[in-house]
Amino acid sequence: MKQQTFDRNEHVYKNDAFAELVKDAIRFFNGTPVHTLPPPESFLGTGVYALYYIGRNPLYKRYAELNRLSYDYPIYVGKAVPKGWRQAHSSDNTLNQSRELISRLREHGRSISLGADLLLEDFMCRFVIFEEEGSDMISTIEAALIKLNRPLWNTSVDGFGNHDPGSGRYEQAKSDWDVIHEGRLWANKCNGKHAEKSTVISKIKNHQKNLG
Repeated sequence: MKQQTFDRNEHVYKNDAFAELVKDAIRFFNGTPVHTLPPPESFLGTGVYALYYIGRNPLYKRYAELNRLSYDYPIYVGKAVPKGWRQAHSSDNTLNQSRELISRLREHGRSISLGADLLLEDFMCRFVIFEEEGSDMISTIEAALIKLNRPLWNTSVDGFGNHDPGSGRYEQAKSDWDVIHEGRLWANKCNGKHAEKSTVISKIKNHQKNLG
């Protein structure tokens, strides 16, 4: 077969319908009910979620002010997918019967309860469950929400969603989130050089200057 002349334009995919679908999903997400963290009842499903701060910690004063009347400024956005999802090992039935979303929200609740200067009752959450073919949109919608909202704990302060790296992997540095909110025992085992607390606080303050 004769080799064709390279033309980049022939490799660019564009579809206005896809962009509108993402916008529609975000509109739906922003209209879903807000619950305590974690939600009061267990449920099945995978999907995308956001956490909102409404407390009195002066470090997050701007978030509390902006979320006082409506929950428009998430401090963290994440996704929950079942094991094997990346390798396409998950069937529609596995997705629909998974408790990954509620489990992830409960895990975040535990992290917040352990974190210094944080109270679990100061956080609320909302989420969208994606089923069947819709589950293919989970990562796309998570990325779109992060790009749109630039949540503090996704962008300027890393580490909130981290897991215990496990034995033999503690050479890495403690995350910014664990520097500012000490309490997770596994994070204290990380012996790499981490950021100074004052540096993390400066990043938090600078981030909130651009909110609202």
